[in-house]
Amino acid sequence: MLYYFIVNATAKLWRRLFDPKTSAGLTILIAVLFSFAGCTLQRRKSDAELGLNPQQAAGRRIYDQQCLRCHEPYSSRGSKGPALSGVFKIQYLSKSGLPANDEQVGGIILQGRSMMPGFERALTDEQFQNLMAYLHTL
Repeated sequence: MLYYFIVNATAKLWRRLFDPKTSAGLTILIAVLFSFAGCTLQRRKSDAELGLNPQQAAGRRIYDQQCLRCHEPYSSRGSKGPALSGVFKIQYLSKSGLPANDEQVGGIILQGRSMMPGFERALTDEQFQNLMAYLHTL
């Protein structure tokens, strides 16, 4: 009975919204299309467009493999961890209040902190240095 009611109500609403005698459906459709007009997806820039040297480009690949799932480089929306854009351009890290320098950021990457696992065993020294070089470009 409930199923019939829902299907019937949905069909009536659909017919009412898109009745050619009214402009309600067209108005809603136009409003939805305009609401998406501000949402633009940008193509991901290449290493060359970002001006990355080979070490930084290698670090970007490490970042994509290990960090991106929790840390968006330029946005923290929908991420588990903070955005890392400008991490070395600020005086203190936003979550911990620690100084934003190679020693502190590197320590967090290697040892982990709070919900973030450490990557000491996952990264070689060269990979770690490449990742740090890339983080300085954000």
